[in-house]
Order: sequence, then structure tokens, then C-alpha cells
Amino acid sequence: MNRLATLPATADAESETSPLIEVGEEAHERLRYTRDEIADFARLSGDANPLHRDRAAAERAHFGEVIASGQQTVSRLLGLLASRFSRSDDGLERELLLLNVNFAFKAPVFAEQDLHLVWRVTQLEPSRRGGVIAHADGRASVAGKPCVIGRATLRVRPAGS
Repeated sequence: MNRLATLPATADAESETSPLIEVGEEAHERLRYTRDEIADFARLSGDANPLHRDRAAAERAHFGEVIASGQQTVSRLLGLLASRFSRSDDGLERELLLLNVNFAFKAPVFAEQDLHLVWRVTQLEPSRRGGVIAHADGRASVAGKPCVIGRATLRVRPAGS
């Protein structure tokens, strides 16, 4: 298995050694939701579950406080994944296509908690359509405890190829 994905051979010797994506490469983000952000996201995404806006409903469900919609944290995880692996900040323009993603919800996310998002590339394989197929594991954690875990398969290739 390839440890490092590289561009196809070109006239530019420097670009031949520029990696698209590496096993072990990580993307991180830290954030926190306010109660208003949780309620707004639920409303904008069409999630009418009262657990995202009604403290009494959340208390009846034994959460004690409103919880973020699972799709709110998933959307942040997906945004981090797309932004990191379609980046061009190193001079190499990339294109990303998300092929498959699965998420599991392990614990609720409450307002005003420090949430740490991370994706880690675990495996690479050549793509028949150019670039590489990458597999990545992701998670959103509060105080080191996972709230959402995910696994994604994506294709990363040089832009315009």
C-alpha cells in the first residue's frame, strides 16, 4: 500500500514529489455551539425535534439541556474533511469527491462545550480515474470522549485532471 500519493509524472520535477494526501495526515478544528446556534441550525435544516430548542423536552429525555442535532456536528465534520483535502495552500490545487461516509452518534453535544473535530487518513489506494482513493476516520469529541465517529472514503486528485 502506498504511504504517499504523488502526482503523475510531469515536466516539472518539483511537482512529481508533491503529495496529494498522506496516510496519517490529520485535519483538526475546535469549536463550541451556543444554544441559539443549536436552535437555528435545527430550524434551518428542517429538524423539528424539540430536543434542539426546548429545555423541558430535553430534561424529560434525561439530557438536562438542549442538544445539538447530530447533523449539525456531521456537517462541521464534513466541512472540515472537504476543506482540508481539497486545499491548495501548499501550491498544489486538489479536487475532492466524497464517495461514501458513515457516522455513529455516541453521546450528545451540548451548548457551550469545547468540541474537537479530527479526521485522520488511514489508507490510500490508486484511483482508476486519477489521483487516489483515501479512507479516513473522523470524530467529534468533548473532553476526549467521542460524541460522533465517522469513516469516509474520498477521491483526491490534482485539480483539472
